[in-house]
Amino acid sequence: MSKNKIKFICSSCGFDSPKWLGKCPSCEEWNSFTEELVEEKKGSSKKINSQVKVQKLNELTFQSEERIATNLDEFDRVLGGGLMPGSVVLIGGDPGIGKSTLVMQAASKINGDVLYVTGEESANQINIRAKRLKINTDSLSILTETDLDYILNAIKTEAPKVVIIDSIQTTYKPEFDNAPGTVTQIRECTYELMQAAKKSSYAVIVIGHVTKEGTIAGPKILEHIVDTVLQFEGERSHSYRILRAQKNRFGSTNEIGIFEMHDDGLREVTNPSEIFLSERDHQITGSVVTASIEGTRPVLLEVQALVTPSPYGMPQRVATGFDYRRLSILLAVLEKRAGLKLSSQNVFLNIAGGIRIDEPAVDLAICCAIASSFTDKFAKNDTVVIGEVGLGGEVRSVSNIEKRIQEAIKLGFKSIVVPVNNIKSIKPTNHIKVISASDIKTIIQQILS
Repeated sequence: MSKNKIKFICSSCGFDSPKWLGKCPSCEEWNSFTEELVEEKKGSSKKINSQVKVQKLNELTFQSEERIATNLDEFDRVLGGGLMPGSVVLIGGDPGIGKSTLVMQAASKINGDVLYVTGEESANQINIRAKRLKINTDSLSILTETDLDYILNAIKTEAPKVVIIDSIQTTYKPEFDNAPGTVTQIRECTYELMQAAKKSSYAVIVIGHVTKEGTIAGPKILEHIVDTVLQFEGERSHSYRILRAQKNRFGSTNEIGIFEMHDDGLREVTNPSEIFLSERDHQITGSVVTASIEGTRPVLLEVQALVTPSPYGMPQRVATGFDYRRLSILLAVLEKRAGLKLSSQNVFLNIAGGIRIDEPAVDLAICCAIASSFTDKFAKNDTVVIGEVGLGGEVRSVSNIEKRIQEAIKLGFKSIVVPVNNIKSIKPTNHIKVISASDIKTIIQQILS
């Protein structure tokens, strides 16, 4: 016998409560509880008589599994080399960002049968998209179904190499009375897909939507179930899309894949440095080039700053593509250690190209860009600036300095500013002038012409 009862489940973290709460005590989100019908089954009194097999770890034989390549280099880079058989990959992103386009282009290049399960579009709509993208559909099968039982039966019959679920919010198990898209349905459907994938060793790509209201209940509640969580992001005003790994059991979470959206689909950006600097204006103040490491790849970026007097008592601090709190720290260091009176100035910071940077190696470039705009002096346009800034105004060393220098040489820059402690690890070169930086005040005076 089973008994139905009502629970309130947090759509952000999965915390359940017998009554509605305004604020979740687990993740501290407001208005995140949804009412759901939960079926509770009484525990079985059957005893387990079978012996449990326990294995010694050192007695297990190593079996390497060959990854399933999507043949989209940027996609495979983020995955860690391709799809791992038996794994479940969750791709989240805003509506209309290009998630379905990305997985369809990847599916068309996989060497093997792919089953594309859609619950939002008809087979004819999928065919129209395939024609627009001009992709090869010989090994791509389409199933328009939302019932998980029928989906699992089709997978067992077709025996594909890769299964794509678009989207998990439309999939449901008929045993539950909850509507599709609720936390219970999403969690149970994903868990059953994961169990089936690991038994049959096929890879599953699950698409999870972020609603227009900004709620990310579906993808967030699944992060502990799936093997890999990918975030597909980008600004609507920019054509570039960035694929990031937030969790990856079979690879690094530091890699990013960069794509450019066109009428015929997504195109891989093989040289992101050249793309991000293509529209750079050399004749403006507040513009400095820096080198960031995304995973194993160096990327040259333009840092733009605009400093204006504030007519009000509280000046504005706006950062796009950079941490706002880190910007506040750098402004305090500039005022205290470099003598720039910025407390009454509006400061606007932008990482050009719509990319977001979190590593501290761009600190010095941000400080130089702010100083350039504040003093209205041009920064040297043929110089790349690298370095972490400490609270004492000192320039600290960064990692992968050789890769950053080689990227600057490749794009024709004449000089590069690096922390003084990195000088001893740099190989001598005649292709670029290396300038050592020990403190922020001295290097700002050298950079600004």
